[in-house]
Amino acid sequence: MSRYPRPSRLLGLVIVAGLFLSGCGYHFAASGDALPQGANTIYVSLFTNSTRVTGVNDEVMRYIKDEIALHRRLKVVDSAAAADLELSGDVRFVSQTPTNFNSALEPTQYTQNIVVAASLRDLHAKKTIWTTHSVSAGEHTPVVPQTTVATTPTFLQQNLRANDVANLTDIQTAQAETSAYRDVMMQRLAQNLYAQMAEGF
Repeated sequence: MSRYPRPSRLLGLVIVAGLFLSGCGYHFAASGDALPQGANTIYVSLFTNSTRVTGVNDEVMRYIKDEIALHRRLKVVDSAAAADLELSGDVRFVSQTPTNFNSALEPTQYTQNIVVAASLRDLHAKKTIWTTHSVSAGEHTPVVPQTTVATTPTFLQQNLRANDVANLTDIQTAQAETSAYRDVMMQRLAQNLYAQMAEGF
């Protein structure tokens, strides 16, 4: 009898371990272990904008507020006077760069990226308790029907079907997909920022 586990049993152990680890990761991020125990409220100040993209800081702030509210560890309030903590930051970089081209050298896919810096201040202790110079997120975005994959999670969240995309012009596809993938990128940015802030990474 072999002393090594059967492949099916080994696969089962790997799956269980993976679920355990991913579950723990989510639990830790939701619990906010690095946040002060007495802190219950947070004010998210308007991030500054060091890019040339007008209004991107307002957009980032909305996604961050939604992410904080989702975890229910802190209540988002409308003023620093009513808050235990204050989150501030700066949108440092936003880009949309063509990465794939067709035979006529026309872009068929773009890569969207965003980078922010942020810090968290304990308003009662009057000190900064967490800071990061770089939280980022990015998405590869199809901009023509031929490169749009109708089975990706991002596509399936839209109100489009595979047959709909075939009937769209390149411009319509680019507008729809850029918006959808930008939404995913912003959500991921907010998730990354909250996880780092809540766990003190």
